[in-house]
Amino acid sequence: MTTARRPAPTSESLVRDLGPALGPYRGPATLVLADGRVFRGLGFGGLGTAIGEVVFNTAMSGYQEIITDPSYTKQLVCLTASEIGNVGVNREDEESRGHGCAGLLVRSLSPVVSNYRAEQPLAAYLEARGIPGMAEFDTRALTRHIREAGAMMAALSTELHDADALLERVRAAPGMEGADLASQVSTPTIYSWDQRSWDARHNASASARTAAQADAPADVHIVVVDFGVKHNILRRLRDAGARSTVVPHTTTVAQLLALAPDGVLLSNGPGDPAACESAILEIRSLLKRHPALPVFGICLGHQILCLALGGRTYKLKFGHHGGNHPVRDERSGAVAITSQNHGFAVDLESISRAGAVQGVELTQVNLFDQTVAGFALTGRPVSGVQYHPEDAPGPHDAGALIQTFVRDVRSRIRSRRDA
Repeated sequence: MTTARRPAPTSESLVRDLGPALGPYRGPATLVLADGRVFRGLGFGGLGTAIGEVVFNTAMSGYQEIITDPSYTKQLVCLTASEIGNVGVNREDEESRGHGCAGLLVRSLSPVVSNYRAEQPLAAYLEARGIPGMAEFDTRALTRHIREAGAMMAALSTELHDADALLERVRAAPGMEGADLASQVSTPTIYSWDQRSWDARHNASASARTAAQADAPADVHIVVVDFGVKHNILRRLRDAGARSTVVPHTTTVAQLLALAPDGVLLSNGPGDPAACESAILEIRSLLKRHPALPVFGICLGHQILCLALGGRTYKLKFGHHGGNHPVRDERSGAVAITSQNHGFAVDLESISRAGAVQGVELTQVNLFDQTVAGFALTGRPVSGVQYHPEDAPGPHDAGALIQTFVRDVRSRIRSRRDA
């Protein structure tokens, strides 16, 4: 006996069937991909139309950190976890105050918020930030489609449901390659950061590690070049005993050195690293003129470091977005599960081919696809990683990297004093 397959509900039928039980949903929502694929569901959060690159994130938790990560600028993020919103949102877990993803795509929005730190539900939070969301559709089908066809531009709308009209707008929008998005999210002014992480401030007695972090004096000065820095990078620097001065991505070498840094951190950020032309030139000059100054790059900062050394970067098919990416340390053989969010990768061999610098060492490899996850310059305090050691969201396997960077900077300060 053959049973007829029940057709998937449309957003209009869902609205009609739910009626007063719509809850946080505001009505129909439509997602149209650049290749013509259409998904329909229920809208929540902000009203409007958002156009950006659609990507999927496989993290099981940390949706607020993902939403507020500046690296997701101009991207529509599909979360593969089945239900989102359970723990609400709070201001302390924001990774930025006004930047982040362009839209959010989820299978199911939790009708209940249950967490002692919650200050408001996710839908209200997105509404306040003007970010549209869509739920009650097949996020697994969308994820599989992106894996096969690659990340692509798309439109998410809670106000316009004409697929042809949305498709026209999508195809007219510029893509990620060549996009200088760091200029849209970088700080316009210099500021200082002196706040520890939530763990260090509230759970100092939970472990020796957090207790030590909470008591660490701020005896190291790190200048952070802001390409879209996450707050937790700054928090973890402070946990490790470093005070941070955050500077715009347009900061010159002379301006940077005038701040008397003990070390420099090149932050994460959105867009195509090759489009950050002025920053690449300034970092190249810094590396040439001050070879003993410690420099550490994270994600976009790691890519810009590669470009400053004469290398090249390239776009990945669908990027690395999630909290379950295994990375192997090529020196120790240890494997760490890492949090990642990037659409471009480093071509390490291109640095050697350029011949501008000697002694480039592959330090870490992504075990999903063998792409470069970290590199360093032999004999120089210069390195970068293609993932997020600040563990926001987790896991925490790579959390010691920022502590190691600060510890190495501190050691160099002491060596200079003793010389």
